[in-house]
Amino acid sequence: MPTTTNPPIRLRLHRHPLSGHAHRVELLLRMLDLPYAAQDVDLLAGAHKKPEFLALNPFGQVPVLQDGDLTLFDSNAILVYLAKRYDRSGRWLPDDAATAAHVQQWLSVAAGQLVNGPSTARLVTLFKAPLDHDRALAISGQLFGVIDRHLATRDFLAAPEHQPSHATIADLAIYSYTAHAPEGGVSLEAFSHLKRWLKRVEALPGFVPMQASPRLAA
Repeated sequence: MPTTTNPPIRLRLHRHPLSGHAHRVELLLRMLDLPYAAQDVDLLAGAHKKPEFLALNPFGQVPVLQDGDLTLFDSNAILVYLAKRYDRSGRWLPDDAATAAHVQQWLSVAAGQLVNGPSTARLVTLFKAPLDHDRALAISGQLFGVIDRHLATRDFLAAPEHQPSHATIADLAIYSYTAHAPEGGVSLEAFSHLKRWLKRVEALPGFVPMQASPRLAA
């Protein structure tokens, strides 16, 4: 009787369960239905500063994705790679110039205002990071106001006109730290369009939530 074996898993994601940067990559892996192995990195123990991890990412940050012989760091770069390499539909990162540019705009926001606002506020609140919490709150309020107004006329952040109801990697890049902004003391109550968008992302096939902070879940 012939036996069947599963193909070896090529994709390995080095992550931390409380990292929104890692979660956005995990979302796309799940939504593309890609098998992968998750390797948790003990940030509190300093595993990300050990030589073996620095050989994967010299900046000592998660996530890192390994795909066979290819190693990539930076969550947004990983999203681009996965969309281009594995999304045959082309919906997660469309090729037309205007939509690709709109996606890039939101990836830049994810690396800028999102990090300096909600992500920083969460670092201060949960992990006592020596950062300016008041400044992070102000940036968060401005950012979420912009996103809320933008979403008043569309379902997703950078959906192309011919596929207005499909998310792109822009939505995944913005989602995680936005959904967990209250962990940093940032209220979402005033942003009704943004809150409905969170629900739409959470309804996408393959969605998996990011772990809540144990301090808040206790």
